[in-house]
Amino acid sequence: MYIYAHRGFSGEYPENTMIAFQRAYELGVDGIELDVQMTKDGELVVIHDERIDRTTDGIGYVKDFSYRQLRLFDAGGWFHTRFTGERIPTLVEVCDWLSDQKRSIVLNIELKNSIIRYHNMEEKLLTLLYSYRSWPHQVVCSSFSVQSLCLLHQLDPNVDKAMLVEGSQRHVLNAIRSFHAQEVHCDWNFLISQEGEKVSQEIDICVYTVNEPFLFTELMKRDVKAVMTDFPNRLFRR
Repeated sequence: MYIYAHRGFSGEYPENTMIAFQRAYELGVDGIELDVQMTKDGELVVIHDERIDRTTDGIGYVKDFSYRQLRLFDAGGWFHTRFTGERIPTLVEVCDWLSDQKRSIVLNIELKNSIIRYHNMEEKLLTLLYSYRSWPHQVVCSSFSVQSLCLLHQLDPNVDKAMLVEGSQRHVLNAIRSFHAQEVHCDWNFLISQEGEKVSQEIDICVYTVNEPFLFTELMKRDVKAVMTDFPNRLFRR
């Protein structure tokens, strides 16, 4: 069972920052999960929330700032003063960094487009990924938006896609068949639901967000492909 660092090593470093990704990679994770929003000037940036209030010293929506404006905000001090000076990275920055790493891992890019529909996000993402000619890492694109995943499939049927689900969501099998998903990413509650049992018989399952070793041990019995965790160091000790 693979271990993916959820928003990087976000349990001990500010989430979705370069230091969180670097420390996760150094720890030896099998994959890194991150979130992508889009700025006013069309830059793909790595941040979970539609607003910057929670994880920076700024206020407002990502979509209302240019990337140059976003770079002015601190994205590390909210977590601890020793991380003051961390910035919101672009997806290009992360991909450039990862392309220099020798060990191959999975990069799970979550498109945060189910609340705000970012125009051309899917096209921009694929254009960026195509620019890396010698890319040793697997990329999986995930989203809660079926519309977005269907569009990705239309643009490139070969891109790996994962549907994000939670709770006792229904009709998941019909959705994943519509865009030929390779994986479903879900929480524990969906996994043990009736629908989750059916889905797990047909497609690979990754479970988020697993921070307790006892749950990790339980998931190992269920043939889960991967877990996403804020604390990969806790699970590596098992």
